[in-house]
Amino acid sequence: MNKKSCLSADRFYLTTSIAYTNAKPHIGFALELIQADVIARLNRLEKKDVFFLTGTDDHGIKIYRSARKEKKSPKEFVAGNIAAYKKLANDLNISNDDFISTSDEKKHWAGAHALWKILDKKGDIYKKKYKGLYCVGCESFVLKNDLVDGKCPVHLKEPEIIEEENYFFKLSKYKKEIKAKIESDQLKIFPVERKHEVLNIIDELEDISFSRPKEKLPWGVPVPGDNSQIMYVWCDALSNYITALGFGTKNDARFKKYWPANIHCIGKDILKFHAVIWPAMLLSAGIKLPKEIFVHGYITSDGQKMSKSVGNVIDPSEVIKKYGADALRYFLLRESPSAHDLDFSWKVFEERYNSDLANDLGNLVNRVMVMANRYAVKIRNPKSEIRNKQQIVNSKWLKLIEEFKFDEALKIIWKDVREANNYIEKNKPWELANGKKQIANSQKLNKIFEQLYEKLQGTSYKLKIFLPDTSRKIEFQLKSFKPEPLFPRIK
Repeated sequence: MNKKSCLSADRFYLTTSIAYTNAKPHIGFALELIQADVIARLNRLEKKDVFFLTGTDDHGIKIYRSARKEKKSPKEFVAGNIAAYKKLANDLNISNDDFISTSDEKKHWAGAHALWKILDKKGDIYKKKYKGLYCVGCESFVLKNDLVDGKCPVHLKEPEIIEEENYFFKLSKYKKEIKAKIESDQLKIFPVERKHEVLNIIDELEDISFSRPKEKLPWGVPVPGDNSQIMYVWCDALSNYITALGFGTKNDARFKKYWPANIHCIGKDILKFHAVIWPAMLLSAGIKLPKEIFVHGYITSDGQKMSKSVGNVIDPSEVIKKYGADALRYFLLRESPSAHDLDFSWKVFEERYNSDLANDLGNLVNRVMVMANRYAVKIRNPKSEIRNKQQIVNSKWLKLIEEFKFDEALKIIWKDVREANNYIEKNKPWELANGKKQIANSQKLNKIFEQLYEKLQGTSYKLKIFLPDTSRKIEFQLKSFKPEPLFPRIK
């Protein structure tokens, strides 16, 4: 994240990718939602005009086949999964301003049609017969040299051979310009290894299929002026970032206000689509490119790729139900090293929960509240007002978040938490409050707790963007003097 171009802007537009509705939400998308939410909350804390978008990608052959397998219409099939994604965002306390679904004809289709027509008018869409390898999991045609042992390296399945007449988009026309923009960081990609990854493949990319025959894929957005074809994923799915803002409609005030996006937050499996295909479409349409693409890694389970057949898929809703949203938010942010892969282990999760949340933070807040009540200490400023907010947001902590180093930013907060616990052990307020000593030492005792309150105020303020519900609970306790356990220990 570039502070000059992003955090200092008066307006800030942030998106996640749109989740594919062939199945219920998985923990990888939960990570993406949480990371994007931290960025959005930080910018709101800085009084920016933030618009935060998430949503679902509802079309494609994989969804059509999944619906048929369950003997449901595609619309009925995706409706249940859309509801599940909305619930996940709500349960995780995600502060998104809007939720876009590509099956929403009123909200999405007009903008997708408008973009297609602009590209077509530019002469960048043409029709031809094509035979190629198609990965249903990726919803993408692939090249032979993309495969490993004849299989897609992501989905570990052999692609299908497809021969049909489709519309194509002249991606090759824009490769050189996109490459220059990525090299110069006009389109910034983080982390830098993902930038190099794109630059290494961009020269090999060819024009891409932009539609599928309706007879093979009847579920999707119709191609303008040709009802025999359905828009393929790119002009449909990728356009969500502008259709959600009203692009292509009379009500396009949001588009004019918020575009270009400051950050697209995505997973590394869809990097090529966002770093090459999407910019090419925007260049063709004469629309500004997004400023930055933040790419997170995968989540494995006990060192293995998650798979339903193996039985190691982690359901984020189950984690939330058992331990709470903030416990999951903390673990995913704390265990994810910048933009690299994360391994989810129940053993590590429970150890991290007990150590950091229950023992460190929970114990600190509880013991301060209990002792403050027991010793009847007087706090001159118990209203949880931060004395110097500017000092907090201009610290090293802020810089780490700007660089997407959420784990390092949390380490700084927990360093403060542990120092506060050590401060209690060093000053032993229980000895000062023992019998007659409490009266003699009341001023010193009050001073100790004023220091502790100030430390908790700073901790709560920083936690607003990471653990919003926990921050709210700490603030309530600081104002009410009513102790309440934050994270019950896992036995």
